[in-house]
Amino acid sequence: MMLPTLAHERVVSTVGRRSGLPMTVAVHSTALGTALGGCRLWSYEQWGDGLADAMRLSAAMTLKCAVAGLATGGGKSVIALRPGQVLTPEERRKAFLDLGDLVESFEGAYRTAEDVGTSTADILVVRERTEYAIGLPADRGGIGEPAAPTAAGVYASVQTTLDRLGLETADLRVTVIGLGQVGSRVAQALADEGAALTVTDLDPARRAFAEKIGAEWVPLADAMTRPTDVVVPAGVGGLLTAEAIAALDCKAVVGPANNQLADADGDEQLAERGILWAPDFVVNAGGALAAILTELEGLPPAEVDARIAGIGRTLADIYDTASADGVTPQQAAVRIAERRLADAASGALPVMQGVES
Repeated sequence: MMLPTLAHERVVSTVGRRSGLPMTVAVHSTALGTALGGCRLWSYEQWGDGLADAMRLSAAMTLKCAVAGLATGGGKSVIALRPGQVLTPEERRKAFLDLGDLVESFEGAYRTAEDVGTSTADILVVRERTEYAIGLPADRGGIGEPAAPTAAGVYASVQTTLDRLGLETADLRVTVIGLGQVGSRVAQALADEGAALTVTDLDPARRAFAEKIGAEWVPLADAMTRPTDVVVPAGVGGLLTAEAIAALDCKAVVGPANNQLADADGDEQLAERGILWAPDFVVNAGGALAAILTELEGLPPAEVDARIAGIGRTLADIYDTASADGVTPQQAAVRIAERRLADAASGALPVMQGVES
């Protein structure tokens, strides 16, 4: 997933003076407004892997915000841990104070938020050093845990995809890979609608949740090869390698995991196999929409919910465009994003004016 016409505007990697941890802020684009992207706290073999992750994820945020019609650019931050490293509460606090200083050094060009490995409590620590952080706890005026709006957008995307394929939820076979805050909500919603679920997670403790909702648990290595209708990647990215795509036995892949495609032409590999892939940066936009529209634009909950539900309509338009133009859904979505970015750069699109999803 790339925007070949745009390079990153600014990327800074440093070592936190309190924590001693490598951390990166990558700003991909501010053409539509201040860059937004959560902070990922994750383990990497090399600190440079965290830098590369920040750059990939920030580019995806540019796409996400542009396609969703937000007056926001794309950015990301990453705090890199060593494999197996676990932070004490004191070490964690130092890390997010350091992040706050790094974010502040961007002088308003970048806002951070919660992401994989981080929480609203961490964002409160960041706010001690900078005002440029959103996704605060609900009792502090924020949206709190963003998993619910993210899951709502995923569910809307699944329903749109089912409509496209002529399938019904009650007769559906779904494989959910990753049962974290978002994946478990999506799995629960689909189970409630009568779908037959196969699930897996890196954490074996999540098997108890699988039993609770009546889902079949399989090892992670087997999840991608099980016959199913829809695969929902809801964990870490890079799952859709060429080998994994060749082994898929499904009609569609629709999920919230970022950067699902391991290769730049992964969307074409899926299309060649007749598998409909919903671009991840469209599917997982619910959390960003909720945070921006609630905390920055002050929209009431009903309007925010309507915009999140509109992710399904946006995806339907992308499917229509892809079919009409003979391109993949990702290529159609990237064209929409590039057109909006070009309009903003030329002054044809007012920077602070969003479009309806």
